[in-house]
Amino acid sequence: MADPLLAVVTAAVLKYPLGDPRLAGFLDGVDRVNRLAEASPGFVWRHHGVVGHAALIEAFGHPDVLLNLSLWASYPDLHAFTYRGLHGRYLSARERWFVPLPGPTTALWWLDGDVRPDPDAALARLLQLRRHGPSARAFSVLRRWRPDGTPEPPARRRRPAR
Repeated sequence: MADPLLAVVTAAVLKYPLGDPRLAGFLDGVDRVNRLAEASPGFVWRHHGVVGHAALIEAFGHPDVLLNLSLWASYPDLHAFTYRGLHGRYLSARERWFVPLPGPTTALWWLDGDVRPDPDAALARLLQLRRHGPSARAFSVLRRWRPDGTPEPPARRRRPAR
């Protein structure tokens, strides 16, 4: 049996329509960030959509929601790519291009083998998390589950150096 893979979906509502020059800073970096993801340790697969790897769907009462969907070998691999380097810099600037949404905008879950989720299945996982909270079916970055369905112990927050 193949090792389980970590699926991650992130939803973001565009502030402006695609093609609007105010999205140029974001759109100009999509291909570069995608290439970095594909070259990152633990990267397995990403959904290909209208904006690099993101599907453009209607959700949360908004017509222009980007849904980013990918598979990773482990959470540490996903974390390293997401929060360090170029992607982390784009993430910290997201308020320039995206409308803040209440509730979780990212859901994670474990898959067996060669399953490739589609955007509808991924959105269903995110909605599961938003409605019912973290579980083995859909969990958050802060409250994760192991592939065997047991919860990870809560992460200890580091205190700032004095």
